[in-house]
Amino acid sequence: MIDAALLPTVRAVLEAPARRLVARGITADQVSLAGFGVGLLALPALWLGWFPLALALILLNRIADGLDGIMARKVGATDRGAFLDIALDFVFYATVPLGFALAAPENALAAAVLICAFVGTGSSFLAFAVIAAKRGLRADAYPAKGIYYLGGLTEGTETIVIFVLMCLFPAWFVPLAYGFALACALTTVLRWLQGWRAFSDQ
Repeated sequence: MIDAALLPTVRAVLEAPARRLVARGITADQVSLAGFGVGLLALPALWLGWFPLALALILLNRIADGLDGIMARKVGATDRGAFLDIALDFVFYATVPLGFALAAPENALAAAVLICAFVGTGSSFLAFAVIAAKRGLRADAYPAKGIYYLGGLTEGTETIVIFVLMCLFPAWFVPLAYGFALACALTTVLRWLQGWRAFSDQ
């Protein structure tokens, strides 16, 4: 919901480190893969109940996710980079509730519901992007994105905020997961309606 508004600030903060990484010959794809690897380490950290460490790893993953896009635009964005960016993100998002499910059996049902809700937001996002690309459409709010970026009530920023809250207050995981799953479900339905209307001209 607020990703577009935050993008200029994020880019301004990450511009200098992105420029230094490019100058050292590090590629955007390498940062994407390294960030994904760091993010995956949050899974065992959550499993073991090391929530501050998990939070740090999650935030490092998100920093890498911001850096790779800025770096790619400096040297020329590629389709492979755009593919890696979104494909790795969706797997990373699912590992966080899985980590909480492994940490405590009482979290399992709420984690499963949240992962199911993520499938709804992810699939509706990607399905819209596929048809939009077929029609040559571009998202005005996200002109630099490699694919059509469909906004919604629950976007990247909201997802990270909820992950931060879960790590800071792990005892609240169940209500936080159910609440965010409901918001994701609403996002999915709204995206279905948006796709229905946007592609109903045939």
